[in-house]
Amino acid sequence: MLLLKKPIIVFVLILISFSFLRFFRFMWNSSLSLAPPSVPNPATPPHPPHRRVEETLTPKEHRLLSNVISQRAPCNLLFFGFSLQFLPLAALNSQGTTIFLEDDPEKLRVGRSKGLRMHLYEHHERASKAYELLRHARGEPACRPSSAIDEASAGCKLALRGLPKEVHETQWDAVVVDGPIGDRAEAPGRMGAIYMAAVFARRRGADVLVHDTDRSIEKWYSWEFLCHENLVSSKGNLWHFRIAGNSSSGERFCEDLASPIQ
Repeated sequence: MLLLKKPIIVFVLILISFSFLRFFRFMWNSSLSLAPPSVPNPATPPHPPHRRVEETLTPKEHRLLSNVISQRAPCNLLFFGFSLQFLPLAALNSQGTTIFLEDDPEKLRVGRSKGLRMHLYEHHERASKAYELLRHARGEPACRPSSAIDEASAGCKLALRGLPKEVHETQWDAVVVDGPIGDRAEAPGRMGAIYMAAVFARRRGADVLVHDTDRSIEKWYSWEFLCHENLVSSKGNLWHFRIAGNSSSGERFCEDLASPIQ
């Protein structure tokens, strides 16, 4: 009889344990379902979808820029576009003249608050017009190196309008093109900036550095106006061209035209 009771006792204990497990499981799930849902902190709203993430130079690209400016300093240094990464580069040329051209009023405010010489430049063509403008430049005599490029050169659509007088009159030793944004079809493109950099550089010889050359427009226009034969180095998506001085004559910017657009 005792042997018969032992299995019954064990069976009852198992049932009781199973019931307790189900009870605790039920209470745990209930507590989770009653917890309030997590909500984002209103003090840190997500970035709006239209906001552009700031493009940055890689360490190797920044080092290349630093080396070129250090070798030229003190010099006349022109930037198309502004980034906080350019502050130490401008400091390298503290004994020279550094001017920034920027189309974003907010960046202009930030740069001026740091004591930089900055000018607003506008009237950029949309990036979607790059092909049309390149065809125009190839057929328009006013866009040729032999033509005088200044405020009166209305015949060339690539010539940027409204640049400060000192930008036209200064003999630039180095020009950096990292603006305008140019990251989508409807955004202001860098066609005019690269063209003007080529024009300024040919006056007495200068280094020209173009960023984001992984993009088609930067690549096409660099080949067309800064020329493959003038490319002396590159790091990442930054190309470094060295343009010879006194080369403003002639019908073409490049002897060996390597642009993919015909």
